[in-house]
Amino acid sequence: MSADSLPREMLITADFSELRRSVAAARHAGQIIGCVPTMGALHAGHISLMQQAHAECDFVIATLFVNPTQFGPQEDLQKYPRPFEADCDKCRVAGVDLLFHPSVESIYPPGYSTFVEVEGLTTKWEGAVRPTHFRGVTTVVAKLLNLTQPDKAYFGQKDFQQQAIIRRMCRDLDMPTEIVTCPTVRDPDGLALSSRNAYLNVTERASGLSLYRALCLARDKVRTGEKDLAAIRLAMRAEMEQTPGVAVDYATIADPDSLVELNEPQPRMVALVAARVGPTRLIDNLLIP
Repeated sequence: MSADSLPREMLITADFSELRRSVAAARHAGQIIGCVPTMGALHAGHISLMQQAHAECDFVIATLFVNPTQFGPQEDLQKYPRPFEADCDKCRVAGVDLLFHPSVESIYPPGYSTFVEVEGLTTKWEGAVRPTHFRGVTTVVAKLLNLTQPDKAYFGQKDFQQQAIIRRMCRDLDMPTEIVTCPTVRDPDGLALSSRNAYLNVTERASGLSLYRALCLARDKVRTGEKDLAAIRLAMRAEMEQTPGVAVDYATIADPDSLVELNEPQPRMVALVAARVGPTRLIDNLLIP
């Protein structure tokens, strides 16, 4: 193996100045920079984002920051898993060049008072259930994109509303970063990978499969010619509600850009579901057709 083909050592830093120096060096070398923002507790879905970034970019930055401003007062900030050493190892294997893990105090220093809010897209679906969530997401992503200055940033389709909002934010604020949405990674039985799946016991995990069944039901009905989207929404909800331990938040079919609920079929649609399975809240989606 030649020296050029040896894997590069991954830099791990929480220091803003060191991050900026590394970004400047990559820019000076004419490298394409990719960024994968995460909150850690990495699974195969996150790794797929890093691998795609590694395939498309010359210099890959992963960020690891459990963002307190996107958690509501009754949500699981303190409970959120933080396996830092394991996350570092996964990033290294996935081809990450720089892992940035800032402290809460450095991202939100005393007196911090600036927030980014995307109107409209943030008030429905997840925004209706978690009213402060997306303000926290867009604020921290704007800061991370400003710090890392990437050509491309990678997000998973599993958080569909989030990637649509971030895409709109970048467009509206003339941010030069291209937002790349990568396919949802699923277990063989269809359950979408999520850091919160670790909270599910065996029975709850089996019940969680009802979300994917509801999405597949919607897709199959549209593909076989069903045009009554209201009836499909009811069928999606029924599929989940008949499963023990599942409390449905929403089941809808929407426009993938505006996220407005649709009454008639169109060429591009997205089915969106969210439910509480036991104490754990799960979300999922499927593009149609």
